Amino acid sequence: MGRHESEESVVVDKGHLIAGTDEVGRGPLAGDVIAAAVILDPDLPIPELNDSKKLTATKREQLAILIKEHALALAIGRSNVQEIDTLNILQASLLAMRRAVEALPLRPHMVYVDGKHIPSWQFQSKAIVRGDSKVPAISAASILAKVTRDREMEELDSVYPGYGLSKHKGYPTRQHLEALAKLGPSPIHRQSFAPVSVLLR
Repeated sequence: MGRHESEESVVVDKGHLIAGTDEVGRGPLAGDVIAAAVILDPDLPIPELNDSKKLTATKREQLAILIKEHALALAIGRSNVQEIDTLNILQASLLAMRRAVEALPLRPHMVYVDGKHIPSWQFQSKAIVRGDSKVPAISAASILAKVTRDREMEELDSVYPGYGLSKHKGYPTRQHLEALAKLGPSPIHRQSFAPVSVLLR
């Protein structure tokens, strides 16, 4: 577990590459956990970066375009459903973030991680609670991960019709639970999550 840093203590040294990482998809009953890692260009700040959950889908899409255009480096990492069921959702989320940071084409000098936990890696890093609202690089990673995962769930809706994946993105809404009870779990449902596991008994 990393040391928590206040917003005021998060200082970007322009002589170093600062990465932010965040994951999306811990709560859904279906689909992978998606993480992103982003190194922003301090000379090209992107306005309106924020926690992806606080932004509309349209705003996230707009900001994702700017992030891809202006970031010095970015990468996506994931943990699939089988890894989620085997490792548990926390460890799978940390693995996804590790894969994202390790996939960056530039090696960061510092990595800011959203939340309380730091993945197992060799990077100098700090865990920052609610970092997706405090640190622009984490906000950018949050947005990129959310946009990526939402698009994937929309595509999977046509592969596994009837669950409403394009609407709820795999989260346990009433519609999703009713469809799950009627159709049973699909191959992308997380068997270790209670609403799914009870149907497999």
